[in-house]
Amino acid sequence: MRDLAKKAILASGALRLAGDLHSPAAAILMYHSVLPDPAAQADSLGGIIHSEVEFRSQMELLAREFHPIGLEELVKRFRADEDLPKRSVVVTFDDGYADNYEIAMPILDRLSIPAVFYATVDCVENKKLPWPSRLRFAFRKTKLTRWNDPLSKSWSLSEPLHREEAYLAACDACCQLSGAAQEEFVRRVEQELKTILPVESGALMMTYDQLRGLTLHGHIVGSHTMTHPNMAHVTREEAYRELAESKHQLELQLGMPINHFSYPCPALSPHWSEQTVEQSRALGYQTAVTTISGLTRREDDLLCLKRLRPTKTLPGLRWNLESAFAGRAV
Repeated sequence: MRDLAKKAILASGALRLAGDLHSPAAAILMYHSVLPDPAAQADSLGGIIHSEVEFRSQMELLAREFHPIGLEELVKRFRADEDLPKRSVVVTFDDGYADNYEIAMPILDRLSIPAVFYATVDCVENKKLPWPSRLRFAFRKTKLTRWNDPLSKSWSLSEPLHREEAYLAACDACCQLSGAAQEEFVRRVEQELKTILPVESGALMMTYDQLRGLTLHGHIVGSHTMTHPNMAHVTREEAYRELAESKHQLELQLGMPINHFSYPCPALSPHWSEQTVEQSRALGYQTAVTTISGLTRREDDLLCLKRLRPTKTLPGLRWNLESAFAGRAV
């Protein structure tokens, strides 16, 4: 009944009419991975994968019924105090998966949709998946029935729901670590659970050549930190290092300024702070996107922009976008 009601509301045009009454704003969409068969990588990437068929249909919707713009155009218009085109949408990708280049980019290019791709630098350089995927695989595939967390709390692994609860507890601990300490934590959990993600899974990450290729096709590459921590839950020094080193390394490898940043949100809340905003400003970042839900407006701080999570279905994406532009919470 709920889906039928949404379909009727969309068909009536009421949401679109309401959206026309609001001041122009942009919906920044947050994608991660696009694969022909999401189920094949579900035990590592989890629910962040869009099927190739669904992603193509969503991009065709954007090209047909909305106004895709580049992040640089958004910045330029905001700084010039100019209105955005009605129903503006910015497409972004987090983490830096190879399928972004191999599958998503050809779809975007065919439809003339610019996008921003935020790379987790350590994962690109060392050909390994971000730590949430490594932990997810270990908890889903282990043959053990119990696990003790760093605080010596014992977690049952006898049922899928229990495994998910233990996994989330491990994420809460790991997201507060960065660099070598984070890697040590992940390896210790993998050893305790006697399950390690196969080395060949590293092929799921982009190469620097692919990142360069994205820029040659007119897309933007930005930083998603070095090691994917929760930036609000690490020390001031660690946060600065994640912002600075990732920017420096990408600039060195790509031979161009890296002006845009995306905050990881692997666990816990919040995932950014006034401190990290000021650090990103001092380092010369022009924008930073968060996972806080909502539209982006001209009066917003460019260094903590809101985004929308796209659903896995075309009707769901249309509903979320129309609702957001109409001023409804999504």
